[in-house]
Amino acid sequence: MIQKNETVSNSLVGKARRGFTLVELAVVIVIIGVLAAFGVPRFIKSVERSKAAEAFSYAAAVRSAQERYHSREGTYATAVTDLDIKFSVPKYFTVGTIAAGTTSSLEDSWSLTFTRTGASAGYGEYTITFTEDGYDKDNSTINAIPDINPLQT
Repeated sequence: MIQKNETVSNSLVGKARRGFTLVELAVVIVIIGVLAAFGVPRFIKSVERSKAAEAFSYAAAVRSAQERYHSREGTYATAVTDLDIKFSVPKYFTVGTIAAGTTSSLEDSWSLTFTRTGASAGYGEYTITFTEDGYDKDNSTINAIPDINPLQT
């Protein structure tokens, strides 16, 4: 009788070890696919938004440094290298040159444009422009892409 029970329990253990059926695996794959379809685009947007935020932070540092330079020199700087910025240059953007702003004179206005370089997760090339007044939404093309604009303006 002991041998019968051992045979029965051995056959039950063998059935438990068989694994998953093809239908169960297909259901799991479909669930993972659906979750990825919702998660991946959100992840890509958040990564691109963080890259844009890097440029906004650098631009804010340039603006502060420009104001310090203006108070010392009576005019705005013509190059970023003339400023006392202790901030690293954005990795994913090309920093343009400082130009005269709306008044066409560096004595009282300036403008600086950052251009997105490299692959931008399907968003293409876009720009961020800052002036003595801060973020210039009228001249920034990132304004047309609210999904990745950190300011959401």
